[in-house]
Amino acid sequence: MSTITSTQSRASALVSVQALMAGTEKHFPNGSFTLGNAAYTTASLVQAIKVLADALTVLAAAHASTRDAVTALREAETKVTPLLRDYRNFVRAAFSTANAQLADFGLAPPKARTPLSSEKRVAAAAKMRSTRTARGTTSKKQKLAVKGDVTGVLVTPVTSAGASSPPTAAPAVPAPAPTPGAPAPVASPPAAH
Repeated sequence: MSTITSTQSRASALVSVQALMAGTEKHFPNGSFTLGNAAYTTASLVQAIKVLADALTVLAAAHASTRDAVTALREAETKVTPLLRDYRNFVRAAFSTANAQLADFGLAPPKARTPLSSEKRVAAAAKMRSTRTARGTTSKKQKLAVKGDVTGVLVTPVTSAGASSPPTAAPAVPAPAPTPGAPAPVASPPAAH
């Protein structure tokens, strides 16, 4: 006997079982069958098959109600979870040192922070220094001490000639016509100003 696993195959199994029952009642209304060493009449066979059809119908309804319940739960959680978080924070702030009152709300008292041992503090400081060295991070004062040293760059100041006359472009000179058999002249890019 095979088991029915997915929703689609359960739905198709229900349709198949219902069609099998309808076909049996239509074509064998007064039949008798011997199946698996047992004798069945049409009514008893249809009744045995109907048990499976009823189980599949109940399962489909249960799945639908479960989906509806899960959807309702998710909607409620979406609305109420931020409220619960804020209220728990309020209660913890109001009764921060009163463990008995926090227990009345079902909240655990905050854990006391355990200080680091001297070995762990030394290890953390060494790790911090090695990380800063590896990343090249420095303090503000050390950054101020770093100056760039640029050599070989000539900086020419730009002076304004005044707003009296705009610069004029040189007149374009037409290129000479190429002679037959001579290579074509190559145009040079315009000079930058």
